Formats: sequence, structure tokens, C-alpha cells
Amino acid sequence: MTISATARSSLTHLIFLLITLTTLFNTVTSESDSDRVAELLNLQSQSESGIIHLNDQLLSRFVTSSKLSRSFSLVIFFDAVQLHDKNELRLKELRSEFALLASSFISNNKDTPSESKLFFCDVEFKESQATFAQFGVNALPHIRLVGPDARNLKDDSLQMDAGDFSRLAESMSEFIESKTKLTIGPIHRPPIVSKKQIMFMIAALLIWSPFVAKKVLAGETLLHDSKIWLAGGVFVYFFSVSGAMHNIIRKMPMFLTDRNDPSKLIFFYQGSGMQLGAEGFTVGFLYTIVGLLLALMTHLLVKVKNKTVQRVVMMIALLVSFWAVKKVVFLDNWKTGYGIHAYWPSSWN
Repeated sequence: MTISATARSSLTHLIFLLITLTTLFNTVTSESDSDRVAELLNLQSQSESGIIHLNDQLLSRFVTSSKLSRSFSLVIFFDAVQLHDKNELRLKELRSEFALLASSFISNNKDTPSESKLFFCDVEFKESQATFAQFGVNALPHIRLVGPDARNLKDDSLQMDAGDFSRLAESMSEFIESKTKLTIGPIHRPPIVSKKQIMFMIAALLIWSPFVAKKVLAGETLLHDSKIWLAGGVFVYFFSVSGAMHNIIRKMPMFLTDRNDPSKLIFFYQGSGMQLGAEGFTVGFLYTIVGLLLALMTHLLVKVKNKTVQRVVMMIALLVSFWAVKKVVFLDNWKTGYGIHAYWPSSWN
């Protein structure tokens, strides 16, 4: 069976038309995505921190209203100004760390292809209640990653858990990098002490140095008091074993509010990825008891001449130390899920 010349001509025109329409559609899609990226970059440049403030209309414009594909991801911080006074939620602190993360990403990826692949945004509850409903957000703090392929905002977006921002900007960065395969880069934190403050401290030190030198030579400073050294030694020991430095650096809260029951407070968080301040202080207190009892037995008890008193005090100290260490081991087992088992000599079995 042969195909007539007219049929072949019609088929050729049809194929050409399909190719033209496909090319035109891809061009329109590309232009539309480029327009959205350009608008996001413009909004980003107008923000001091690099965070784009979204509302219901803007979210619909960039994500939900268009069926075209997206080449970018959005990281959205859900905020509520009326809850900023609740310190246990840490919204102001997390918002500040989120801004630090955004500015660091922009600085590290300036003039690179990654610059237009990820945008940091925030929404406020009173302004964007429809957005909160679309994502199914009913508790704060809450951070979501909306990928290029996300269509259903509630089911297709990825939520950061408490452990993903437990170390603030650093852990947020790890979460985003693992999900988007983009590189955030180092976090650029502002210096703790400014140049003016450093200059002021140097000037004050130079002024007071003659008076300090006179006190040191006369032996009239606090550093010459043995009680101060004793108290300082105990403090350093407690500071070391309680993880206080970790809490200060990571700005860990003493406790969290139970999401299922806001009237309850969580002092011990089960999971090795996060440590609350109350956990560290509890363990530090138990270890400090053991350390003080050990110092008591090795420095003071040996000077007691009454053998009975020595034995009684030593037995009490050993029992209390055993109890304290047992509590620490129990807490570690409960928190991490790893058990510590005793291994006795085989001759004891």
C-alpha cells in the first residue's frame, strides 16, 4: 500500500507543527521560570538579610498557581510575631540564625549557578494564615523545604525536625545540603567583640596596669586567696563535665515545650542528636558529687586518725558515688539507646 504525495505532505506539516509547538512551549516554560527566578533575586536583593518575605499571594505566584516546572527550591521559616515573647519557642533566636544562614549562602554562592537554585523566605501567621493552612503548620518553630518538584505543599515539602536546628545555623545548613545537594558554605558569624570594643579594652588595660602590678607585687589580689582557687577548681570541673560550653556555643535551651501538650515541659530529650541544658547540668551535678567525694577521701579523710570514722565515711562516699555513676549510665542508655553491660571475669561465673 503506497502513501500519496498529499498524505505525505500533510504528515510532514503535522510533524513540523508538533516540533514548533514543543519548542515554543519549552521556550515559554523557560522564560516563565526565568522570570520567577529574576523576580526572586530582585526581592532577595531588597532584603537586608537576604530573606524574602512571602504572603499568600506571592507563594501562589511562585509555587502553587503555576503548573510549570521550577528550577529552584524555597526554604520557608514560619513565624508569628505574637509569640516572640515566649522564650521557650526561641523564635527570635531561630529567625536570627535563619537570616545568618541566608546571608552566608548568598555571600558564598554569589555569581554562581547555585545562586538561583535556592531562596530563603519567611511567612508571618497574621499575614499568611492560608499559607499556614496549606502546609498544615499548627506549631512553631517550623521550617519547610519546598523542592522544585513539590506540588502538594503539605505532603511534598520536607520539614526540619528539632534536631535539624538544634545547632542553629550549622545544623540547618547540613539539612539543606543533604536534601538539595547544594553547598551552603561556611557560616559567617559577626565577631563577638568589635574593633572599637577591643581598642577600648586595650586602653583600659594600659591605664589600670600600674595599679594591678602594684597589687600583684604586694600579694593582695584575689588570686592569692586559696579559697578562690578551690571554688574556681570546682567550677571548672563542673563546667567541663556538664557540657556547659556546648550549651553556650550552640545556645541550647534549658528545656522545650511538649508539642502534644503545651502545658508540659521537656527537660530530657530522647535522642543523641540534641542535648538540652537541663540534661548537661544534671550530669554535671552528679559528676561533681563524685569528684568532691574523691577529693574528700584523698585529701581530708586520710588525715583522720579514727579508723572507724575513716571506714564509715569511705563506705558512704563509695555508695553515693556508685549511685551517681549509675544514674549517669542510665540516662545515657535511655538517651542514645546503647546499653553498657558489665563483663565479669570468667572465673566468677
